[in-house]
Amino acid sequence: MGLNDLDKNRLDIANFAALKTAIANSEERLVKKILGDISLQALEKSYLIDLAKLNNSLVITKLLEDTPITK
Repeated sequence: MGLNDLDKNRLDIANFAALKTAIANSEERLVKKILGDISLQALEKSYLIDLAKLNNSLVITKLLEDTPITK
């Protein structure tokens, strides 16, 4: 399953791992591409924001904060 096959309301395990790696490596473009039009669960979003803050990545932190939460 590639990034284009992503369900718009769900982040699968492989893409979640890719997103964590992209955040840890401060790869803003890749983070933006993976996030696309998806929403995150509240716990996932909180974890990823904390990870971005640990890396002092303000742009990625903002991207994650702007990502909607799954209802």
